[in-house]
Amino acid sequence: MATLVPPPRSSPEHDDCAQWYARELGWATTGTSPVRLLTGLRFDVLELPAAAGHAALGRVGRTGPVAVAGQRMRLLVAAGSADEVPGLLDWLEWGGIDLDLSAVGTGGHIDAPVPPGRPASSPGAAVWLRPPGPCREAERSLPALGGFGSSGGDAPDLVRLVDAAATECHRVRLAHARNHLWAHQPTGQPLAFS
Repeated sequence: MATLVPPPRSSPEHDDCAQWYARELGWATTGTSPVRLLTGLRFDVLELPAAAGHAALGRVGRTGPVAVAGQRMRLLVAAGSADEVPGLLDWLEWGGIDLDLSAVGTGGHIDAPVPPGRPASSPGAAVWLRPPGPCREAERSLPALGGFGSSGGDAPDLVRLVDAAATECHRVRLAHARNHLWAHQPTGQPLAFS
């Protein structure tokens, strides 16, 4: 005889977080603990190292909502953008280079950042660096491809954001490789160049 296992009980903190996203933004969550936001419905996500993300934000200025979780940054972009990112990277001549830049779209999810003004539940928990505006305002601020259903200049340009993110991911990767090289070089031995 099979025993029925009751579903895990969610905490009041979990319920409050999920309700905030549904009530304030109209965003779907997975209904699990931790709360996760479904991608591909109202937004997609560009995910990259936080160091590269901070540098990219300095280059492009205005973006949509931005979250940080540990050492990763998540830039919210218009729904459907994740499908465009590989082609954009190729067109921008970043194709085939390991950038540690990924796009999460339809069928994906991200950990829900703590709603603005509330304390993070644990170190490294997702938090908003640039929180979303209320209701539909959040979607109007998301980077999109110009001319492909974008809001005609209201949103930042997805091409510019992806190019800045790719450039900064590459810089972070090169800096890491350079630091690794110098850390493992025998002392007193000059580099040989030909």
